[in-house]
Parts: sequence; C-alpha cells; structure tokens
Amino acid sequence: MAHPHRELWLAYLGLTLTPLFWAANAVAARGTAGEIPPVTLAFWRWIIALIILLPIGLPGLLQHRDIVRKHWRNMLPIAALSVGAFNTLLYVAAQTTTALNIALFNSTLPIAVALMAWIVLGDMINRSKGIGILFGLCGMLVIITEATPARLLGLDFATGDLVMLAAVLCWASFSILLRRNQIPLPAMSFLLLQIALGLPFILPFFLWESAAYGWYLPPTEVAWIFPFVAIFPGILAYAFWNRGVQTVGPARSAMFLYLIPVFAALLGGLILNESLALFHAGGGLLILIGLYLAARPTPSRS
Repeated sequence: MAHPHRELWLAYLGLTLTPLFWAANAVAARGTAGEIPPVTLAFWRWIIALIILLPIGLPGLLQHRDIVRKHWRNMLPIAALSVGAFNTLLYVAAQTTTALNIALFNSTLPIAVALMAWIVLGDMINRSKGIGILFGLCGMLVIITEATPARLLGLDFATGDLVMLAAVLCWASFSILLRRNQIPLPAMSFLLLQIALGLPFILPFFLWESAAYGWYLPPTEVAWIFPFVAIFPGILAYAFWNRGVQTVGPARSAMFLYLIPVFAALLGGLILNESLALFHAGGGLLILIGLYLAARPTPSRS
C-alpha cells in the first residue's frame, strides 16, 4: 500500500503537470489558429486518444465489467461535461472572443469549483484556502491585464464569452461529479470509459461542422497537433486531473489551474518568441503564494 504522503505529493506533481500540458495545448492551438476547425480538433483529439488507450485500458474494463455495468449511468454526465463539452466549448469560444477574455473566464475556474464544492459537497473554505484563492486570482489578473487594471474596463463580451461561461460551469460540475461518484476503476480504464462515453456527445456537432464547412484534411505541417493534443493535454492531463481530484479534492485541485497563464507565458516566450515581462514574475509569485496557502494541509486538532 502506498504511503499517504507519497500519494499526496504524486497527486500534486500530476496537478502541476496538468496546467503545463494545457498551456502547451493553448500554444499549439495558437500556432494553427484559423487552420483547424474547432470541433474537428476536439473530435479527432479524442479519437486518437481512444485508440492509444484501448490496449492499456480495455483489459481493466473487461476485468471490472460488473463495475462498468453498475456505474456507466453515473459516468455519462462526467464524460459529457469533460470530454464532450469543456474543451470543445473552449475551442469554439476562441473563434469569437479574445485571448484576454478567455483567460479572465479561466481565472474563475478555481472559485467556481470551490464554491460548487461548498454548495454540493459541503467542503469548507477555510481561512487559508480563502486567502490562497484571493492571492491566486490576483496573480492571474496581474498576468492577463499586464499589471494594468484599466485594461479590464475595455473588455467587450462577445458570443464566445458566453460560450466560455458555459465551459467554466461544465468544468466545475464535472469536478464535483468526479469527487461525488467514486468509481473503483484503474486510472487508464476510467479514462478510456470517460472518452468512449464522451465522444458521442461531440459526434453530431462534428458531423454538422463538416457538412457545413467541408471535411477537413490537415496538411503535413500541422498534422502533428492531433497526436500531440491527444497524448499530453488529453490522456496525461486528464489522468493526472482525475487522480488529483480524487486524492486532494476538487477545490484544492482547481487552484493549480492558476498555473496555466504562467506556463503559457514561459512556453510562448520559448516557442513563439513572445516577450516575458516583469508582470509575469509578479503574477507568478502571487499565484505560487496562493497555491501554497490553498494546498497546505489543514492542521489537525486533538
């Protein structure tokens, strides 16, 4: 049996890699913006992930088929909200709203998850966690406004902003359902089932997009993006996130999403030659302080 402290720190490592992979996903998507239709990207991302996971996760599903038969109905909303909805909505939103607006909506994810966990699960938001949330939010706002609060006054909410709001609500609901419905399956088998049940929710929108705009065949120079987003932001990030939520809870896990803009700034500088500024360091420091306050164990009282 694994040592509880080892399990905890492995969960934190996975939760740190998750925003790194999702930031890499954003950088890759920016590099092919306007080239790949959004639902097509989401659909083939999960098809490739499904194919990769089949030999890994299928034996566990067959071995635990009684558990699958018992819990598949509980898995449907989990799969629909995560694989089916969240990233698809994010890709769609990016077509009609600005990166600044998307970042602002993403900054509400930890708060949305923490509040929903409090309402639905009764998870308490203690003083340390509450202060950590505020520090993290401040750090996020420093980065997305470039330390210029007046930039918030110029936000123009478009259709994509409403789509991002729906994405935030989907992710918060998924995180709560994942915690409330503990389904005893091996991690890769759980993720395989999650993808298999989530894909049918994307399929009709993929068929509509293809019929309306034509079937997309990626040229060689951008074909790499499909296996990339399937493996790193898809399989690995979701596996790490699922394990993190089950180990440390949805509210504490959501705090690690504040690292997305930090990693995105670093990767953007390295890969896209985007300049790094002082506000990145200041915002990153606030985020790290917030993570420390929100993630540290609550002292036990004897």
